[in-house]
Amino acid sequence: MEASYSERTALLTGTEQLARYEQAHVLIVGLGGVGGIIVEMLARAGVGHFTLVDGDSVSASNINRQVLAFPDNIGVSKASLAKELVLRINPSASVSCIEKYLACDDIAPLLALDRYDFIVDAIDTIAPKTELLIRSYQAHFPIVSSMGAGAKRDPQSVRIADISQSNHCSLAKIIRRNLREAGINEGIPVVYSIETPIKQAILSNSLERNKRTTVGTISYLPNVFGCFIASYVLSNL
Repeated sequence: MEASYSERTALLTGTEQLARYEQAHVLIVGLGGVGGIIVEMLARAGVGHFTLVDGDSVSASNINRQVLAFPDNIGVSKASLAKELVLRINPSASVSCIEKYLACDDIAPLLALDRYDFIVDAIDTIAPKTELLIRSYQAHFPIVSSMGAGAKRDPQSVRIADISQSNHCSLAKIIRRNLREAGINEGIPVVYSIETPIKQAILSNSLERNKRTTVGTISYLPNVFGCFIASYVLSNL
């Protein structure tokens, strides 16, 4: 008899934990370098229900690091590609796509759609990222957030810790300040790097929507961030 694709996972986690993965509903917001690999890792681990949110489509500059990006799908919606990836891995999965750039006003309605078992923040725009973290925290949703993986190269410098401990990351510094203004000082786990950013890898202008800068990236580091987050989600479901 042919083995189930989740047979090896069950051998490691046990059947009860695997059943928990299959029942879980995970919301992933942002499907770029970090978010795309999270989708793949959670789907391969057996998570059964996804809501995937991103208004972006694949561009040539994504190919160096994003698991969803290939020369033959430039211009295709990342949300639709992420859904296709999940269903290729597990045709029985339930996947909802929202092809939209989230504004702050979109966050509350998104969180009202379901009682998610876990929320993953892989947004790279500060205002909606902050709003998602605040609203999720206030609603007592389990959430984990990615900080900045750009302009860095060292996988051994990647850490996962409470937002209050996320030093050496410029994005985390901004997010911490915004959260403090909302009365939140701790209680949100984040993945970040203690490596000093490589200054020459940061350009002060950007042609991309919602971005002020263009930041150099390497193939593996956003994926390392994503694997840290996938591990955290699976360990805490």
